[in-house]
Amino acid sequence: MNKVIVVCGPTASGKTALAVELAKLYDGEVISADSMQIYTDMDVASAKATPEEQQGIPHHLLGFLDPAEAFSVADYVKLCDEKVRDILSRGKTPVICGGTGLYISSFVDNIQFDDSGSDPDFREKMRRIAEEKGAAVLLERLREIDPETAATLHENNVGRVIRALEVHHITGHTISEAKRMSRGVPSPYEFIMLTLEYENREKLHERINLRVDRMMEAGLLDEAKACFAQPDRPTAAQAIGCKELYPYFRGERSLEDCVEELKLRTRQYAKRQMTWFRRDERIHKISLSDTDGLAEAVEKARQIIAAQV
Repeated sequence: MNKVIVVCGPTASGKTALAVELAKLYDGEVISADSMQIYTDMDVASAKATPEEQQGIPHHLLGFLDPAEAFSVADYVKLCDEKVRDILSRGKTPVICGGTGLYISSFVDNIQFDDSGSDPDFREKMRRIAEEKGAAVLLERLREIDPETAATLHENNVGRVIRALEVHHITGHTISEAKRMSRGVPSPYEFIMLTLEYENREKLHERINLRVDRMMEAGLLDEAKACFAQPDRPTAAQAIGCKELYPYFRGERSLEDCVEELKLRTRQYAKRQMTWFRRDERIHKISLSDTDGLAEAVEKARQIIAAQV
């Protein structure tokens, strides 16, 4: 009884709905693998599953941390492992669901993180550089030191870029080197990994655009305004769904332009997610046509799971 189902893929692809249905089928509980859904006060921006969408299925690692607090991949792996062990101990099936590839791969690969400590002065220096010269400067610096890790990060992930630079600063080795050294212990769990993809890319784009419209209807503007008023929460400022609306609050762009920018940035983010998950050959693709819905996705997932059990 150590089977763990993983549902991953791009934003707005239908991961949450599929994970809930699989949890219902296999007596499971859902564990979020989303780097923004862990935070409070960002329910709409992070597309956190509503109580109605959760359908009574227990969900874990949602909305438990203030956006001002730091949270690392190592923290996620530790908490996720605690949740998986607890769910399995009760005879239920863990269903990990999310689009943060680094969280998922680190947990599945049982990455052992070294306790390299921190250097607050160095981190503050890097933050100032990002503010004064732009986040792209930090990513380029990381690319010179650790091109492998830099290739997996976007310049907007300022916290992770700084952490990668900090690890090298403290230890003299890169995060990618540390990862290779940490893969010696196999995971105690067996994973069945699934990802949702659409045969027609435009279908996903339509879903993304519709989601953004619904997020605006659900109060995204008020949520983003609250984040804008609290500059001490850098994580919120980086989140897709908040930062795209800030030019509107500053009077620099119209709300309509900002919403269109949000849709564009979300589509670009989805493309990066798909690129990440396609690199992992262990992940089974659930390919959906224009006419396929949740029922078809569930049936295809069920067939894949049956073949793996």
